[in-house]
Amino acid sequence: MSDFDCVVIGGGMVGAASALALAEQGLKVAVIEKHQPDTFANEQALDLRVSAISLSSQYLLEQLGAWSQVKEWRACPYKRLGVWEQEYAYTEFNAQDIEQKHLGHIVENRLIQLALWQQIAAHDRVSLFCPESLVNLEQDNDKVTLTLSQHTITAKLVIGADGANSQVRKLVNIGITAWDYQQSAMLINVETTLGQQDITWQQFFPTGPVAFLPLSKPLSKPLSKQSLASKQDEHKKNVGYASLVWYHQRDEIKRLSLLSNAQLQQEVLAHFPKRLGEIKVIDKAAFPLTRRHANSYQNNRVLLLGDAAHTINPMAGQGVNLGFKDVVALQNVIASAIAEGKCWHNIEVLAHYEKMRRKDNLLMQSTMDALYFSFSHPSPLVKLLRNISLFAINKLPVVNSTIKNKALAYACGL
Repeated sequence: MSDFDCVVIGGGMVGAASALALAEQGLKVAVIEKHQPDTFANEQALDLRVSAISLSSQYLLEQLGAWSQVKEWRACPYKRLGVWEQEYAYTEFNAQDIEQKHLGHIVENRLIQLALWQQIAAHDRVSLFCPESLVNLEQDNDKVTLTLSQHTITAKLVIGADGANSQVRKLVNIGITAWDYQQSAMLINVETTLGQQDITWQQFFPTGPVAFLPLSKPLSKPLSKQSLASKQDEHKKNVGYASLVWYHQRDEIKRLSLLSNAQLQQEVLAHFPKRLGEIKVIDKAAFPLTRRHANSYQNNRVLLLGDAAHTINPMAGQGVNLGFKDVVALQNVIASAIAEGKCWHNIEVLAHYEKMRRKDNLLMQSTMDALYFSFSHPSPLVKLLRNISLFAINKLPVVNSTIKNKALAYACGL
């Protein structure tokens, strides 16, 4: 039987980051993951699952040694964020307003995970068990015993970073508060004729918003002479890439999902704002919108991080950023305990993690819900008020320099 200081269940972005962050504190860490992510090649098509990585999340990935690899692969910076319902109320947030070079990067989730796994493989304090899965766990006064499909191990601390349907959460009987938005979101990867852009934007409709996220262009394999001419033609067109997000009622998203790429392309052009320009659909997928919040982030020596603790409406792209904030908070709690000579795995010490994170996560969840429901409200008066509010945020200097910039800095994690 192997003994570890910490065992992380789930080797996704948040789980892998937490493992590295705690190993940097001198802890012996194990990561349990069922599936290994696909390796990267320059010519691969863009993944559908992407995240808007905030500045604070970038700083964490830099600290863990993963960010340079992510940027070497594919990461698309954006400097501006546009939001509107009616054109007269268009509001734009700019990195210059908060004295930053950019607001964040749009990155494929798998590439973040892969870059973190590279660091895990090189770290002598982290052991990766993959493919492996959790069967059961039992807690006693000083340790947790984990029964895996192929091993039995013990730990002073267990981190559940195994996603929205967390098995860890279920095994330790932590309930959730949840509701269904009765909507789905469709992810659509496209080529655009407008080339690489530095803006992500979102327009609101009563049926739900539509959004644009710029993506980095995939690199090509070494070209044969035969294919060189066609590739040169493509570069002359200055083709760009983007991820489109389309929120709508579930039946409508189901209908759209059944269309061919060519048919979906026509639907996109008919319903998205004209600023999108001409596009070609490359790939698509859909998922339902739900919100979950664990009733507690802790059961004795078991802590929940990321989606295992909270999921959020994805329209602002804050999900993984909240998870990375969880990682930073736990890292700080344990580092402070070690520095002060306290027992870092004491249950009362670990409780500080939830105190640091619960209010912030709840605030972001509630803010996204308020925006979501206010923009879907059918009342003409409500519609007028929300557009006047956006107009004021963008046009009035006092509002612009206070509320707008503070909201932008908070979204960036600054």
